[in-house]
Amino acid sequence: MRCYGQSEIPKTPQSVTITYHGYMLNITLQRSLLVATPLVGFLSLPTDSPAADDHHKPPNIIYILADDLGYAELGCYGQTKIKTPNIDRIAAEGIRFTQHYSGSPVCAPSRCILLTGLHTGHAYIRDNKEMGGWQRDAREGQLHIPEETLTISKLLQGIGYATSVIGKWGLGGPDTVGHPNQQGFDHFFGYLCQRVAHNYYPTHLWRNNDKVMLEGNEWFSAHQRLEEPPSDPAQYDQYSGSQYAPDLMIEEALQFVRAHEDEPFFLYYATPVPHAAIQVPDDSVEPYAELGWDKEPYLGQKGYLPHPCVRAGYAAMVSRMDRDIGRLLSLLDELELADNTIVMFTSDNGPTFNGGTDSTFFESAGSFRGLKCSLYEGGIRVPLVARWPGHIPAGKVTHHLSAFWDVMPTLCEMIDIESTPDIDGISFLPALTGRGEDQPQHEYLYWEYRGHQAVRKGKWKAVWRKNAESIELYDLTTDIGEQHNVAAEHDGVVQSMMKIMTEGRTPSEHFPLKRKREGDKDS
Repeated sequence: MRCYGQSEIPKTPQSVTITYHGYMLNITLQRSLLVATPLVGFLSLPTDSPAADDHHKPPNIIYILADDLGYAELGCYGQTKIKTPNIDRIAAEGIRFTQHYSGSPVCAPSRCILLTGLHTGHAYIRDNKEMGGWQRDAREGQLHIPEETLTISKLLQGIGYATSVIGKWGLGGPDTVGHPNQQGFDHFFGYLCQRVAHNYYPTHLWRNNDKVMLEGNEWFSAHQRLEEPPSDPAQYDQYSGSQYAPDLMIEEALQFVRAHEDEPFFLYYATPVPHAAIQVPDDSVEPYAELGWDKEPYLGQKGYLPHPCVRAGYAAMVSRMDRDIGRLLSLLDELELADNTIVMFTSDNGPTFNGGTDSTFFESAGSFRGLKCSLYEGGIRVPLVARWPGHIPAGKVTHHLSAFWDVMPTLCEMIDIESTPDIDGISFLPALTGRGEDQPQHEYLYWEYRGHQAVRKGKWKAVWRKNAESIELYDLTTDIGEQHNVAAEHDGVVQSMMKIMTEGRTPSEHFPLKRKREGDKDS
Protein backbone atom coordinates (compact mmCIF):
# COMPACT_ATOMS: atom_id res chain seq x y z
CA MET A 1 0.00 0.00 0.00
CA ARG A 2 1.31 3.43 -0.88
CA CYS A 3 0.85 6.33 1.50
CA TYR A 4 -1.81 8.54 -0.05
CA GLY A 5 -1.63 12.16 -1.07
CA GLN A 6 -4.30 14.36 0.45
CA SER A 7 -6.58 14.18 -2.57
CA GLU A 8 -6.28 10.38 -2.66
CA ILE A 9 -7.18 9.47 0.92
CA PRO A 10 -9.73 6.62 0.84
CA LYS A 11 -13.12 7.45 2.31
CA THR A 12 -13.66 4.01 3.87
CA PRO A 13 -11.43 1.97 6.22
CA GLN A 14 -8.85 -0.28 4.58
CA SER A 15 -8.30 -3.92 5.40
CA VAL A 16 -5.08 -5.90 5.21
CA THR A 17 -5.03 -9.68 5.26
CA ILE A 18 -2.00 -11.22 6.92
CA THR A 19 -0.90 -14.72 7.78
CA TYR A 20 0.27 -15.20 11.36
CA HIS A 21 1.50 -18.63 12.48
CA GLY A 22 -0.78 -20.25 9.92
CA TYR A 23 -3.85 -18.17 10.73
CA MET A 24 -5.38 -15.84 8.15
CA LEU A 25 -6.19 -12.60 9.95
CA ASN A 26 -7.98 -9.58 8.56
CA ILE A 27 -7.00 -6.25 10.13
CA THR A 28 -9.20 -3.23 9.51
CA LEU A 29 -7.07 -0.10 9.42
CA GLN A 30 -9.44 2.37 10.98
CA ARG A 31 -9.34 4.97 13.70
CA SER A 32 -8.11 3.33 16.90
CA LEU A 33 -9.66 4.18 20.25
CA LEU A 34 -7.84 6.62 22.51
CA VAL A 35 -7.69 4.63 25.73
CA ALA A 36 -6.08 5.18 29.09
CA THR A 37 -4.93 1.57 29.42
CA PRO A 38 -2.62 -0.08 26.89
CA LEU A 39 -3.25 -2.99 24.57
CA VAL A 40 -6.51 -2.51 22.75
CA GLY A 41 -5.82 -4.31 19.48
CA PHE A 42 -7.87 -4.55 16.31
CA LEU A 43 -8.61 -8.25 16.86
CA SER A 44 -8.20 -11.13 19.25
CA LEU A 45 -6.09 -14.13 18.40
CA PRO A 46 -7.80 -17.54 18.27
CA THR A 47 -7.66 -19.20 21.69
CA ASP A 48 -5.67 -22.12 20.26
CA SER A 49 -3.23 -19.81 18.49
CA PRO A 50 0.45 -20.55 19.11
CA ALA A 51 0.78 -16.92 20.20
CA ALA A 52 -1.37 -17.76 23.21
CA ASP A 53 1.12 -20.46 24.25
CA ASP A 54 3.93 -19.18 26.48
CA HIS A 55 6.30 -21.56 24.68
CA HIS A 56 5.57 -19.73 21.44
CA LYS A 57 5.47 -16.19 22.78
CA PRO A 58 6.42 -13.78 19.99
CA PRO A 59 9.61 -11.82 20.62
CA ASN A 60 9.48 -8.45 22.28
CA ILE A 61 10.84 -5.59 20.19
CA ILE A 62 12.75 -2.56 21.45
CA TYR A 63 13.73 -0.21 18.64
CA ILE A 64 15.85 2.72 19.84
CA LEU A 65 16.19 5.74 17.56
CA ALA A 66 18.74 8.43 18.42
CA ASP A 67 18.36 11.91 16.94
CA ASP A 68 21.22 13.36 14.84
CA LEU A 69 23.78 10.83 16.11
CA GLY A 70 26.64 10.37 13.65
CA TYR A 71 27.83 7.07 12.19
CA ALA A 72 31.14 7.29 14.05
CA GLU A 73 29.94 8.59 17.41
CA LEU A 74 29.80 5.15 19.05
CA GLY A 75 32.75 3.23 20.40
CA CYS A 76 31.82 0.19 18.31
CA TYR A 77 32.12 2.38 15.19
CA GLY A 78 35.50 3.81 16.11
CA GLN A 79 34.67 6.72 18.43
CA THR A 80 37.47 7.36 20.92
CA LYS A 81 36.30 10.47 22.80
CA ILE A 82 32.67 9.69 23.70
CA LYS A 83 32.02 6.68 25.93
CA THR A 84 29.14 4.40 24.91
CA PRO A 85 29.73 1.06 26.70
CA ASN A 86 26.10 -0.10 26.70
CA ILE A 87 25.47 0.43 23.00
CA ASP A 88 28.85 -1.17 22.36
CA ARG A 89 27.61 -4.11 24.42
CA ILE A 90 24.66 -4.55 22.06
CA ALA A 91 27.11 -4.80 19.16
CA ALA A 92 29.42 -7.19 21.05
CA GLU A 93 26.53 -9.48 21.99
CA GLY A 94 24.88 -9.17 18.59
CA ILE A 95 25.56 -7.66 15.19
CA ARG A 96 26.85 -4.40 13.74
CA PHE A 97 25.78 -3.14 10.29
CA THR A 98 28.30 -1.14 8.25
CA GLN A 99 26.01 -0.14 5.36
CA HIS A 100 22.73 0.84 6.95
CA TYR A 101 20.95 4.01 5.81
CA SER A 102 18.39 6.33 7.35
CA GLY A 103 15.17 7.17 5.60
CA SER A 104 16.12 10.80 5.06
CA PRO A 105 18.77 13.34 6.09
CA VAL A 106 16.23 15.03 8.43
CA CYS A 107 13.91 13.99 11.24
CA ALA A 108 10.24 13.72 10.26
CA PRO A 109 10.57 11.86 6.93
CA SER A 110 13.00 9.37 8.48
CA ARG A 111 10.38 8.54 11.10
CA CYS A 112 7.61 8.20 8.51
CA ILE A 113 9.76 5.88 6.42
CA LEU A 114 10.70 3.77 9.43
CA LEU A 115 7.06 3.13 10.32
CA THR A 116 5.69 2.66 6.79
CA GLY A 117 8.39 0.85 4.77
CA LEU A 118 8.26 3.45 1.97
CA HIS A 119 11.29 5.44 0.81
CA THR A 120 11.13 9.20 0.21
CA GLY A 121 10.08 8.74 -3.39
CA HIS A 122 6.81 7.21 -2.18
CA ALA A 123 6.39 8.31 1.45
CA TYR A 124 3.73 10.82 2.47
CA ILE A 125 6.22 12.83 4.57
CA ARG A 126 9.35 13.78 2.60
CA ASP A 127 10.65 16.75 4.60
CA ASN A 128 10.00 18.60 7.85
CA LYS A 129 6.85 20.66 7.38
CA GLU A 130 5.90 22.81 10.34
CA MET A 131 2.26 23.45 11.24
CA GLY A 132 3.01 26.20 13.75
CA GLY A 133 5.52 28.85 14.75
CA TRP A 134 8.03 29.49 17.52
CA GLN A 135 5.87 31.54 19.88
CA ARG A 136 5.19 30.25 23.36
CA ASP A 137 1.63 29.14 22.65
CA ALA A 138 2.07 28.31 18.96
CA ARG A 139 0.24 25.40 17.42
CA GLU A 140 2.25 22.21 17.93
CA GLY A 141 3.20 19.61 15.37
CA GLN A 142 4.36 18.89 11.86
CA LEU A 143 2.35 17.75 8.83
CA HIS A 144 0.50 14.65 9.98
CA ILE A 145 0.44 11.29 8.29
CA PRO A 146 -3.01 10.25 7.02
CA GLU A 147 -5.38 8.20 9.14
CA GLU A 148 -5.25 5.25 6.72
CA THR A 149 -1.45 4.93 6.73
CA LEU A 150 -0.31 1.35 7.24
CA THR A 151 2.32 1.36 9.99
CA ILE A 152 4.29 -1.43 11.61
CA SER A 153 2.71 -0.41 14.91
CA LYS A 154 -0.78 -1.05 13.52
CA LEU A 155 0.27 -4.50 12.33
CA LEU A 156 1.82 -5.39 15.69
CA GLN A 157 -1.08 -3.94 17.65
CA GLY A 158 -3.43 -5.95 15.46
CA ILE A 159 -1.89 -9.28 16.47
CA GLY A 160 -1.90 -8.51 20.18
CA TYR A 161 1.32 -6.63 20.88
CA ALA A 162 1.30 -3.89 23.50
CA THR A 163 2.72 -0.91 21.61
CA SER A 164 4.39 2.24 22.89
CA VAL A 165 6.34 5.15 21.45
CA ILE A 166 8.36 7.23 23.90
CA GLY A 167 10.41 10.26 22.92
CA LYS A 168 9.99 12.47 19.84
CA TRP A 169 7.14 11.86 17.40
CA GLY A 170 7.06 14.53 14.64
CA LEU A 171 4.31 12.95 12.49
CA GLY A 172 1.27 14.82 13.75
CA GLY A 173 0.37 17.17 16.57
CA PRO A 174 -2.42 17.12 19.14
CA ASP A 175 -5.93 16.44 17.85
CA THR A 176 -4.77 15.14 14.45
CA VAL A 177 -5.08 11.70 12.86
CA GLY A 178 -1.29 11.58 12.88
CA HIS A 179 -1.27 11.30 16.68
CA PRO A 180 0.53 8.12 17.85
CA ASN A 181 -2.65 6.74 19.42
CA GLN A 182 -4.24 6.95 15.96
CA GLN A 183 -1.31 5.20 14.30
CA GLY A 184 -1.15 1.91 16.18
CA PHE A 185 0.42 2.93 19.48
CA ASP A 186 -1.51 2.15 22.65
CA HIS A 187 0.75 4.42 24.65
CA PHE A 188 2.70 7.60 23.94
CA PHE A 189 4.88 9.79 26.13
CA GLY A 190 7.13 12.61 24.99
CA TYR A 191 7.23 15.44 22.45
CA LEU A 192 4.53 15.47 19.79
CA CYS A 193 6.21 18.49 18.16
CA GLN A 194 9.80 18.62 16.94
CA ARG A 195 10.10 22.35 17.60
CA VAL A 196 9.22 21.87 21.26
CA ALA A 197 11.87 19.13 21.35
CA HIS A 198 14.58 21.75 20.76
CA ASN A 199 14.41 22.38 24.53
CA TYR A 200 15.21 19.53 26.93
CA TYR A 201 13.57 21.43 29.79
CA PRO A 202 10.11 22.01 28.24
CA THR A 203 7.11 23.25 30.14
CA HIS A 204 5.23 20.08 29.20
CA LEU A 205 5.28 16.71 27.51
CA TRP A 206 2.35 14.60 26.29
CA ARG A 207 1.09 11.31 27.64
CA ASN A 208 -1.36 10.00 25.08
CA ASN A 209 -3.84 12.86 24.67
CA ASP A 210 -3.01 14.58 27.95
CA LYS A 211 -0.61 17.50 28.34
CA VAL A 212 1.69 16.74 31.26
CA MET A 213 2.94 19.97 32.85
CA LEU A 214 6.48 19.79 34.22
CA GLU A 215 6.69 21.63 37.52
CA GLY A 216 9.84 23.72 37.86
CA ASN A 217 10.35 24.17 34.11
CA GLU A 218 9.67 27.73 33.00
CA TRP A 219 9.24 28.62 29.33
CA PHE A 220 12.22 30.10 27.48
CA SER A 221 13.19 30.17 23.83
CA ALA A 222 15.45 27.33 22.69
CA HIS A 223 17.20 29.75 20.32
CA GLN A 224 19.17 32.50 22.04
CA ARG A 225 22.50 34.23 21.60
CA LEU A 226 24.89 36.03 23.94
CA GLU A 227 27.03 38.91 22.75
CA GLU A 228 29.86 38.07 25.14
CA PRO A 229 30.68 35.38 27.70
CA PRO A 230 28.85 35.81 31.01
CA SER A 231 30.96 37.09 33.87
CA ASP A 232 29.14 34.71 36.21
CA PRO A 233 28.88 31.04 35.08
CA ALA A 234 25.62 30.81 37.02
CA GLN A 235 24.00 32.79 34.20
CA TYR A 236 23.91 29.58 32.16
CA ASP A 237 21.39 28.22 34.67
CA GLN A 238 18.69 30.18 32.85
CA TYR A 239 18.91 27.55 30.08
CA SER A 240 17.79 24.67 32.29
CA GLY A 241 14.98 23.68 34.62
CA SER A 242 13.98 21.19 37.27
CA GLN A 243 12.93 18.27 35.05
CA TYR A 244 15.12 16.93 32.24
CA ALA A 245 12.90 15.40 29.55
CA PRO A 246 15.13 12.40 28.65
CA ASP A 247 15.24 11.38 32.33
CA LEU A 248 11.45 11.31 32.39
CA MET A 249 11.37 9.33 29.14
CA ILE A 250 13.62 6.52 30.33
CA GLU A 251 11.53 6.15 33.49
CA GLU A 252 8.40 5.86 31.35
CA ALA A 253 10.10 3.26 29.13
CA LEU A 254 11.14 1.14 32.11
CA GLN A 255 7.61 1.34 33.49
CA PHE A 256 6.15 0.23 30.16
CA VAL A 257 8.43 -2.82 29.98
CA ARG A 258 7.58 -3.81 33.56
CA ALA A 259 3.85 -3.41 32.89
CA HIS A 260 3.98 -5.72 29.87
CA GLU A 261 6.58 -8.31 30.83
CA ASP A 262 4.01 -11.10 30.50
CA GLU A 263 2.87 -10.25 26.96
CA PRO A 264 4.62 -9.37 23.71
CA PHE A 265 5.46 -5.69 23.45
CA PHE A 266 6.85 -3.23 20.91
CA LEU A 267 8.70 -0.26 22.41
CA TYR A 268 9.76 2.39 19.90
CA TYR A 269 12.11 4.50 22.00
CA ALA A 270 12.70 7.66 19.95
CA THR A 271 15.02 9.60 22.22
CA PRO A 272 15.54 13.25 21.19
CA VAL A 273 19.24 12.95 22.12
CA PRO A 274 21.70 14.27 20.93
CA HIS A 275 19.80 16.81 18.80
CA ALA A 276 20.66 20.40 19.74
CA ALA A 277 20.23 22.37 21.98
CA ILE A 278 23.14 21.17 24.09
CA GLN A 279 21.48 20.71 27.49
CA VAL A 280 22.31 18.02 30.03
CA PRO A 281 22.59 17.83 33.83
CA ASP A 282 25.96 18.75 35.31
CA ASP A 283 26.70 15.30 36.74
CA SER A 284 27.06 13.99 33.18
CA VAL A 285 29.08 16.97 31.97
CA GLU A 286 31.72 17.03 34.72
CA PRO A 287 33.77 13.97 33.65
CA TYR A 288 34.15 15.41 30.14
CA ALA A 289 34.65 19.02 31.28
CA GLU A 290 37.71 17.87 33.23
CA LEU A 291 39.37 16.88 29.92
CA GLY A 292 39.69 20.51 28.90
CA TRP A 293 38.29 20.17 25.39
CA ASP A 294 36.54 23.55 25.47
CA LYS A 295 38.77 26.61 25.40
CA GLU A 296 35.92 29.10 25.14
CA PRO A 297 32.16 28.99 25.66
CA TYR A 298 29.59 28.65 22.92
CA LEU A 299 27.49 31.81 22.74
CA GLY A 300 24.77 30.63 20.34
CA GLN A 301 26.45 31.85 17.14
CA LYS A 302 25.12 28.86 15.16
CA GLY A 303 21.68 28.63 16.69
CA TYR A 304 20.11 27.04 19.75
CA LEU A 305 21.39 27.80 23.25
CA PRO A 306 24.69 29.01 24.70
CA HIS A 307 26.75 26.52 26.72
CA PRO A 308 29.92 27.00 28.81
CA CYS A 309 31.66 23.83 27.54
CA VAL A 310 29.79 22.67 24.50
CA ARG A 311 32.02 19.76 23.44
CA ALA A 312 31.84 18.29 26.92
CA GLY A 313 28.10 18.92 26.94
CA TYR A 314 27.56 17.10 23.66
CA ALA A 315 29.59 14.08 24.74
CA ALA A 316 27.71 14.07 28.04
CA MET A 317 24.37 13.93 26.24
CA VAL A 318 25.43 10.88 24.23
CA SER A 319 26.89 9.11 27.28
CA ARG A 320 23.81 9.83 29.39
CA MET A 321 21.67 8.35 26.60
CA ASP A 322 23.96 5.30 26.63
CA ARG A 323 23.52 5.04 30.40
CA ASP A 324 19.73 5.03 29.93
CA ILE A 325 20.01 2.25 27.37
CA GLY A 326 22.06 0.31 29.88
CA ARG A 327 19.16 0.61 32.31
CA LEU A 328 16.84 -0.92 29.72
CA LEU A 329 19.24 -3.80 29.13
CA SER A 330 19.55 -4.39 32.87
CA LEU A 331 15.79 -4.47 33.26
CA LEU A 332 15.51 -7.10 30.54
CA ASP A 333 18.02 -9.20 32.48
CA GLU A 334 16.17 -8.66 35.75
CA LEU A 335 12.83 -9.71 34.24
CA GLU A 336 14.46 -12.60 32.34
CA LEU A 337 13.26 -11.13 29.05
CA ALA A 338 16.61 -10.65 27.31
CA ASP A 339 16.54 -13.93 25.39
CA ASN A 340 13.11 -13.18 23.93
CA THR A 341 13.70 -9.49 23.14
CA ILE A 342 15.36 -8.03 20.09
CA VAL A 343 17.01 -4.68 20.81
CA MET A 344 17.95 -2.48 17.86
CA PHE A 345 19.74 0.87 18.01
CA THR A 346 20.24 3.40 15.21
CA SER A 347 20.00 7.14 14.37
CA ASP A 348 17.50 9.07 12.27
CA ASN A 349 20.16 10.81 10.13
CA GLY A 350 23.75 11.98 10.20
CA PRO A 351 25.32 14.40 12.69
CA THR A 352 24.38 18.04 12.65
CA PHE A 353 26.31 21.24 11.95
CA ASN A 354 24.70 23.75 14.30
CA GLY A 355 23.88 24.46 17.91
CA GLY A 356 27.52 24.31 18.99
CA THR A 357 27.98 20.67 17.98
CA ASP A 358 31.48 19.95 16.69
CA SER A 359 31.31 17.09 14.21
CA THR A 360 34.88 17.76 13.10
CA PHE A 361 36.30 17.44 16.61
CA PHE A 362 34.47 14.15 17.26
CA GLU A 363 34.92 12.92 13.66
CA SER A 364 31.20 12.25 13.90
CA ALA A 365 30.71 11.19 10.28
CA GLY A 366 33.92 9.18 10.10
CA SER A 367 35.34 9.16 6.58
CA PHE A 368 32.07 10.20 5.00
CA ARG A 369 31.27 13.46 3.22
CA GLY A 370 28.42 15.62 4.44
CA LEU A 371 26.32 15.99 7.57
CA LYS A 372 22.62 16.25 8.36
CA CYS A 373 20.53 17.68 5.47
CA SER A 374 22.96 16.18 2.94
CA LEU A 375 22.39 13.18 0.67
CA TYR A 376 26.09 12.39 0.71
CA GLU A 377 27.01 9.43 2.92
CA GLY A 378 27.56 11.51 6.05
CA GLY A 379 23.96 12.68 6.02
CA ILE A 380 22.26 9.31 5.57
CA ARG A 381 24.58 6.43 6.51
CA VAL A 382 23.89 5.60 10.16
CA PRO A 383 24.91 3.04 12.76
CA LEU A 384 22.76 -0.02 13.38
CA VAL A 385 23.46 -2.56 16.09
CA ALA A 386 21.10 -5.31 17.20
CA ARG A 387 20.99 -8.03 19.85
CA TRP A 388 18.71 -11.05 20.12
CA PRO A 389 20.36 -13.85 22.11
CA GLY A 390 20.00 -17.27 20.55
CA HIS A 391 18.97 -15.80 17.19
CA ILE A 392 21.66 -13.23 16.33
CA PRO A 393 25.19 -14.62 16.65
CA ALA A 394 27.38 -12.55 18.97
CA GLY A 395 30.14 -10.33 17.65
CA LYS A 396 29.00 -10.37 14.03
CA VAL A 397 29.52 -7.65 11.43
CA THR A 398 27.49 -7.46 8.22
CA HIS A 399 28.07 -5.35 5.14
CA HIS A 400 24.53 -5.94 3.88
CA LEU A 401 23.04 -2.88 2.17
CA SER A 402 19.89 -1.89 4.09
CA ALA A 403 17.77 1.12 5.00
CA PHE A 404 14.95 2.28 7.27
CA TRP A 405 12.28 1.09 4.86
CA ASP A 406 13.54 -2.46 5.46
CA VAL A 407 12.67 -2.43 9.18
CA MET A 408 8.94 -3.01 8.67
CA PRO A 409 9.31 -6.19 6.55
CA THR A 410 12.15 -7.40 8.80
CA LEU A 411 9.96 -7.25 11.90
CA CYS A 412 7.09 -8.85 10.01
CA GLU A 413 9.27 -11.79 8.97
CA MET A 414 10.72 -12.04 12.46
CA ILE A 415 7.30 -12.62 14.02
CA ASP A 416 6.06 -14.78 11.12
CA ILE A 417 3.69 -12.31 9.46
CA GLU A 418 3.17 -12.54 5.72
CA SER A 419 1.73 -9.20 4.70
CA THR A 420 0.59 -7.95 1.32
CA PRO A 421 1.32 -4.20 1.33
CA ASP A 422 3.19 -2.70 -1.59
CA ILE A 423 6.23 -1.30 0.20
CA ASP A 424 9.80 -0.53 -0.80
CA GLY A 425 11.51 -2.50 1.97
CA ILE A 426 13.13 -5.92 1.91
CA SER A 427 13.51 -7.94 5.11
CA PHE A 428 17.10 -8.14 6.33
CA LEU A 429 16.31 -10.89 8.84
CA PRO A 430 18.67 -13.37 7.12
CA ALA A 431 21.59 -10.94 7.43
CA LEU A 432 20.52 -10.14 10.98
CA THR A 433 20.54 -13.78 12.07
CA GLY A 434 23.73 -14.84 10.33
CA ARG A 435 22.16 -16.39 7.23
CA GLY A 436 23.71 -14.01 4.74
CA GLU A 437 23.57 -16.56 1.93
CA ASP A 438 19.76 -16.37 2.06
CA GLN A 439 19.60 -12.57 2.10
CA PRO A 440 17.73 -10.89 -0.80
CA GLN A 441 19.37 -7.72 -2.11
CA HIS A 442 18.02 -4.34 -3.15
CA GLU A 443 18.28 -3.38 -6.78
CA TYR A 444 18.82 0.16 -5.53
CA LEU A 445 18.16 2.55 -2.62
CA TYR A 446 16.61 5.96 -3.30
CA TRP A 447 16.35 9.29 -1.46
CA GLU A 448 15.02 12.74 -2.27
CA TYR A 449 15.13 15.90 -0.18
CA ARG A 450 14.27 19.50 -1.13
CA GLY A 451 15.06 19.00 -4.80
CA HIS A 452 18.13 16.85 -4.23
CA GLN A 453 18.18 13.17 -5.21
CA ALA A 454 20.48 10.24 -4.50
CA VAL A 455 20.64 6.59 -5.52
CA ARG A 456 22.79 3.77 -4.15
CA LYS A 457 23.09 0.83 -6.53
CA GLY A 458 25.71 -1.75 -5.67
CA LYS A 459 29.06 0.00 -5.45
CA TRP A 460 27.73 3.11 -7.19
CA LYS A 461 26.35 6.23 -5.52
CA ALA A 462 24.72 8.97 -7.60
CA VAL A 463 23.87 12.41 -6.24
CA TRP A 464 21.97 15.06 -8.19
CA ARG A 465 21.97 18.32 -6.32
CA LYS A 466 19.04 20.65 -6.79
CA ASN A 467 20.76 23.35 -8.83
CA ALA A 468 23.37 21.16 -10.54
CA GLU A 469 23.37 20.68 -14.30
CA SER A 470 24.38 17.02 -14.07
CA ILE A 471 24.62 14.00 -11.82
CA GLU A 472 27.65 13.22 -9.67
CA LEU A 473 28.74 9.56 -9.61
CA TYR A 474 31.01 7.90 -7.05
CA ASP A 475 32.47 4.41 -6.73
CA LEU A 476 32.14 3.78 -3.00
CA THR A 477 34.49 0.79 -3.07
CA THR A 478 37.41 3.10 -3.86
CA ASP A 479 36.03 6.51 -2.83
CA ILE A 480 34.05 6.25 0.39
CA GLY A 481 34.47 9.98 0.94
CA GLU A 482 32.73 10.83 -2.37
CA GLN A 483 35.58 13.07 -3.51
CA HIS A 484 36.09 11.93 -7.11
CA ASN A 485 33.16 12.36 -9.48
CA VAL A 486 33.52 9.70 -12.20
CA ALA A 487 30.27 10.43 -14.05
CA ALA A 488 32.10 11.37 -17.26
CA GLU A 489 33.71 7.93 -17.38
CA HIS A 490 30.54 5.86 -16.89
CA ASP A 491 27.74 7.24 -19.04
CA GLY A 492 25.77 3.98 -18.94
CA VAL A 493 25.67 3.99 -15.15
CA VAL A 494 24.67 7.65 -15.13
CA GLN A 495 21.79 6.97 -17.50
CA SER A 496 20.51 4.11 -15.34
CA MET A 497 20.66 6.34 -12.26
CA MET A 498 18.74 9.09 -14.04
CA LYS A 499 16.07 6.58 -14.98
CA ILE A 500 15.67 5.54 -11.34
CA MET A 501 15.45 9.18 -10.26
CA THR A 502 12.60 9.69 -12.73
CA GLU A 503 10.73 6.39 -12.53
CA GLY A 504 11.47 5.30 -8.96
CA ARG A 505 9.25 7.95 -7.36
CA THR A 506 5.78 9.44 -7.48
CA PRO A 507 4.85 13.15 -7.31
CA SER A 508 4.03 14.67 -3.94
CA GLU A 509 1.44 17.36 -3.33
CA HIS A 510 3.15 18.60 -0.19
CA PHE A 511 6.79 18.04 -1.17
CA PRO A 512 7.26 18.70 -4.89
CA LEU A 513 10.70 17.90 -6.23
CA LYS A 514 10.99 21.40 -7.75
CA ARG A 515 13.35 20.28 -10.48
CA LYS A 516 12.06 20.69 -14.05
CA ARG A 517 13.24 17.73 -16.08
CA GLU A 518 11.65 15.60 -18.71
CA GLY A 519 9.40 13.08 -17.01
CA ASP A 520 8.88 15.07 -13.79
CA LYS A 521 5.29 15.91 -12.94
CA ASP A 522 6.01 18.05 -9.89
CA SER A 523 5.94 21.80 -10.16
